[in-house]
Amino acid sequence: MVRPGVLNHLVQNLNIKAGKMESYIRKLISGGENQQLDFKYCVSDSRKIARTLAAFANSDGGRILIGVRDNGSIAGIKSDEEFYMVDTAVQLFCRPKIEFSICQHSAGGKTILEVGVMKGNEKPYQVKDENGKWLSYFRHNDQNLVANKVLLQVWRKEAKGKGVLVKFGKAENSLMDHLKKNGEITLSGFRKIARIPSYRAESILANLILFKVLIMNASEKGFTYILNPDEPAVLNL
Repeated sequence: MVRPGVLNHLVQNLNIKAGKMESYIRKLISGGENQQLDFKYCVSDSRKIARTLAAFANSDGGRILIGVRDNGSIAGIKSDEEFYMVDTAVQLFCRPKIEFSICQHSAGGKTILEVGVMKGNEKPYQVKDENGKWLSYFRHNDQNLVANKVLLQVWRKEAKGKGVLVKFGKAENSLMDHLKKNGEITLSGFRKIARIPSYRAESILANLILFKVLIMNASEKGFTYILNPDEPAVLNL
C-alpha cells in the first residue's frame, strides 16, 4: 500500500513531467513548419505520410506532429488509427525501410503524436505512388519535393564513400563562365551551352555539388544551380 505522502509526491512528479512535455510540444509548434518539422491535421492517406517520412530520411531527419493544423492550432487525434497509417506507410509504400519512433503527447487536453525520423544512411529512400512508380522525395524548407536526376546522382556518389575528382574541361569552364556572368543555370541550360548529353551534364553538376563548388536551389517550379558563395576560390577558376 502506498502512503498518502508518497502518493502525493508521485502525482506531483507526474504533473511536472506532463507540464514539461506540453511545454516542449508547444515550443515546437510555435516555430512553425520548417526543414525538420511538419504538421499533419490527421493521416487519411498512408502514401502522403510516406512522402514526408522519405523526405526527412533523404534530408536532415525531422519530426511530424499529427493532430496539429497547418496554422499551428492543436486539433488532436481521436483514435490509434494514425499510428497504424504511419506503420502502413513504412511497410507498404517506402523502400528501403525507414526507421521511425513515435511518442504520444497531451496538450490542452488533446492528444498529439510525434513521429521522429532520423537522417537515413541508405539514400535514396523511395515512395510508391498511385501508379506504382517509385519516387524519391527530399525536404526543402517546409516542402516535400521530388528529387531530380542530379540529386539522385549526388546521393549515389555519396553512398560510394569515395572522394570526388573534378577535372575542368571545356564543359566545366563554359559552366563557370556562364555562372559568373548570369548567376544561375538550369540543367537544360547547361546542356545547351556545353553541347553535351543529359547524363554527362547531370554527372558534372552532381560532382560540383559534392565538391561544394555549386549549390542547388529547388522549388516547385524546378531546379537551378549557382556558385557557392562560401567557396570564393571557385570564382577564380
